[in-house]
Amino acid sequence: MASPRILLCGDVLGRLNQLFKRVNSVNKSAGPFDALFCVGQFFPDEPDRLDELMDYVEGRAQVPLPTYFIGDYGVGAPKVLSAVSRNSANQGFKMDGFKVCDNLFWLKGSGMFTFHGLSVAYLSGRQLSNGQQFGTYSQIDIDTLRAFAEEPGIVYFFLSNEWPSGITNRATASDIPAGISDSSGSDSTVSQLVAEIKPRYHIAGTKGAYYAREPYCNVDAVHVTRFLGLASVGNKEKQKFLHALSPTPSSTMAAAEISAKPPNTTLSPYTLVDQVDRPKETTKRASDIGLDSQYWRYDVSSKRQKHGNGDTNKVCFKFISSGTCPRGEKCNFPHDADAREQFLRGVCLDFIIKGKCEKGPDCNFKHSLQDDGENHSRKRPGSSNANANRSKECWFCLSSPNVESHLVTSIGENFYCALAKGPLVQDHVLIIPVEHMPNTLSLPADSEIELGKFQNSLKVYYKNQGKEAVFFEWISIRGTHANLQAVPVPSSKAAILKDIFTLAAEKLGFEFVTKKFSNNSEGRKWLRTQFDKNFSCFYVELPEGSILLHLIEENEKFPAQFGREETENKEGSDEKLSIVIGGKQKTISLI
Repeated sequence: MASPRILLCGDVLGRLNQLFKRVNSVNKSAGPFDALFCVGQFFPDEPDRLDELMDYVEGRAQVPLPTYFIGDYGVGAPKVLSAVSRNSANQGFKMDGFKVCDNLFWLKGSGMFTFHGLSVAYLSGRQLSNGQQFGTYSQIDIDTLRAFAEEPGIVYFFLSNEWPSGITNRATASDIPAGISDSSGSDSTVSQLVAEIKPRYHIAGTKGAYYAREPYCNVDAVHVTRFLGLASVGNKEKQKFLHALSPTPSSTMAAAEISAKPPNTTLSPYTLVDQVDRPKETTKRASDIGLDSQYWRYDVSSKRQKHGNGDTNKVCFKFISSGTCPRGEKCNFPHDADAREQFLRGVCLDFIIKGKCEKGPDCNFKHSLQDDGENHSRKRPGSSNANANRSKECWFCLSSPNVESHLVTSIGENFYCALAKGPLVQDHVLIIPVEHMPNTLSLPADSEIELGKFQNSLKVYYKNQGKEAVFFEWISIRGTHANLQAVPVPSSKAAILKDIFTLAAEKLGFEFVTKKFSNNSEGRKWLRTQFDKNFSCFYVELPEGSILLHLIEENEKFPAQFGREETENKEGSDEKLSIVIGGKQKTISLI
């Protein structure tokens, strides 16, 4: 697989015409490039440039390649981003960006996502305390990143707007841009985060200068980090604002490549920052403070008074969000089961944490605490004990100690998305009901709206990679926790999928009931009318709108692996689709 080609840009300041003219030139001479990541202020710094921005937002001009930005402040930002937030397609946790227009995506708050095999973490906005809705990051954004820092794997890019405090420590003085002051426009919070995340590249803007620091060592990690500060588009000093990279995903690199240290590598600039910002205390070791800072520190005494009667006003975020905490008994924050239970009952995480939700009426979660006796979507009356016992043992229940939370990519009200533990191809995803349910067709009909959003988001994601989404579900009368499989297939081969499944059915001696629909919603409605909980069934949703359904008779022998696709990469060049037919593989090339 060829390494992705990435463009990095500093503060755009609404100068999109100048930026994309340069991008098109670079793309023509050294491309094609797969994406453009922008740091620093994206929106104009003066009203005169707003029309130029709106030409792209409103479709009169075209963004030439997938472009992601984190500088969500400037002239016009509140108006544009408010409309983006209200768009139904942007509801829920979308860490890979809210769509502003074709090829333009807003990375809101903080998060981490995978792009062409590269793990990308980001912190949007700046550190301000004036309570404005856009252009600032919150404590919840900080601690979300700290939780991600605990997950395995190497983050390739970390995007922040402001430079980290202390980045020029231990650097060669002659390389530091003239006029750059560490005390002005730098952020100590970013310093702490980057020291914990340990990315291979840290990209920042806002200082109006280009600075490629020498690589530096990380504490407790074998790889080095490179910091890159980028100037603003159209700056008068003609400093570099666009940088190109062709990075190799860490997952494909040899251990020796990952741990390689160039001759000019320095010690970490942040160990000096830690000595200043985190002095040792007599009552608690400094190392404990550093570890604890990776978990949420928020006040529950006033926000959840009917539960908060402990000795502390701090609670562990990792425990609330996943049901487990890697520090176990060594964690200095309580593992609050009541807060965890409220989260599982559909209460908004922001509401639990801060007592309010910034999304207001646009939020899909509950903004009141749920009593034990209340009916709610995650618990059926009369089945609480049975469900509790099942959820402790089930791999797919978020409350289970067995759930592998590092695979979870997005959590909604009724469903969540997770990467497949044993993926058949890259980006194989499972859409899983939050409630312990045996299939997706038995959930309340209104949950289909959220399921449709998940499916549509995956379709867009796959489409950007030149692929189409195939969804299928094997429903067994002995099933426990449902999962709807989402598997990407190259667009050039999508047309043969129906023939492949039809051929497989013929070999097994049955025929699919086949219907084509103009939209996904109508197809799912039809499936609900055909479903009988007393029978097992298999169905597949194809990219061109067809649904293939087979209701399985009581004594019928049906391969549990029917419909599975697998990738065989031989010397990195051969990708195939295999359908199980009577226990044997029918293999068709997907190249």
